[in-house]
Amino acid sequence: MRNQFIRTLTSPAVRAEQARSYGQSREPAAGPVHQRLGAEETDFIGARDSFYLATIGHDGWPYIQHRGGPKGFLGVLNDSQLAFGDYTGNRQLLSAGNITVDQRVSLFLMDYPARERLKIIGHAEVLPPAEAGELLAQLVVPPRTVVERVMRITVVGFDWNCPKYITPRFTADEVNALTAAQRARIAELESELARRNA
Repeated sequence: MRNQFIRTLTSPAVRAEQARSYGQSREPAAGPVHQRLGAEETDFIGARDSFYLATIGHDGWPYIQHRGGPKGFLGVLNDSQLAFGDYTGNRQLLSAGNITVDQRVSLFLMDYPARERLKIIGHAEVLPPAEAGELLAQLVVPPRTVVERVMRITVVGFDWNCPKYITPRFTADEVNALTAAQRARIAELESELARRNA
């Protein structure tokens, strides 16, 4: 399948750098293509509790922000649209402001234990809750959390990266799940030891 992600981002400058570094450049395949999110992407996105969002400011400066929430807070609306609630934060509104100037965004989603990453590019729009309507009801929002705006992203393309150089990292919940059996066995042995020493 032609990769719209690579084709969109492989500029003449990128191809020139490929040629300079490796002796040849990689020309993306031509022809119309529209990448659609499949089951693998949908499952991966739904299992994430955080991602990184890159936007472009009015003067061309890139800005990257971490977004976090419960698993599934970045919702897959259909095979070409994502959305998430923008919660009350530090009131800088850098991402939201940037999107009003340039709707192009990039999302970077990581699964550190599995050493997988998914990169997505698209066009974003910022919707006030009053205009988000039924869309807001579809989103996973933590209890007692105020959604100040909804960000909807129309996907242009995506790309999976190789696991090379991804250092496995684990959340507290993942560590607890991985060590549950060992902790139960330790408690059992400590109980047995205490019983024998009584």
